[in-house]
Amino acid sequence: MALMVLTAAYLNLTGPGNMHGACSKINLTAEVEEKDVTTYASLGWKEVTGGLKSGSLAFSFFDDYTDDAMNEDLWTIFLAGVPVAFDARASQATLGVNNPKYTGLVLPKSAIILNGTVGDVAGGDHTWPTSGAITRAVA
Repeated sequence: MALMVLTAAYLNLTGPGNMHGACSKINLTAEVEEKDVTTYASLGWKEVTGGLKSGSLAFSFFDDYTDDAMNEDLWTIFLAGVPVAFDARASQATLGVNNPKYTGLVLPKSAIILNGTVGDVAGGDHTWPTSGAITRAVA
């Protein structure tokens, strides 16, 4: 088993573009609904199967309020109200079997306008739902 320390994760969103220069945390998750299929033949044990799949993309970022920068770009995709494409990898290194790429669509359902207290670095945390399939590629 090869352990990996995340030091150069990669995130790209349609609109803002490469986010990894502003992100300090990236979390892409997927899950499947649990559907109860228990019958009397289950002899008192619960049985489950998978239903619909869903995912979410969470990231922590440092904001930039200058023209055509992070704040404006995130605001623009939020106002559009439609899913945007994402591309995430564990490393900024070349895509490959040791650095797969995950892609899909994500709905920017929230916007961080201002966040913080005196002395804080401007930024925030978003968690946005995926829309449709998340795909994994190594080439």
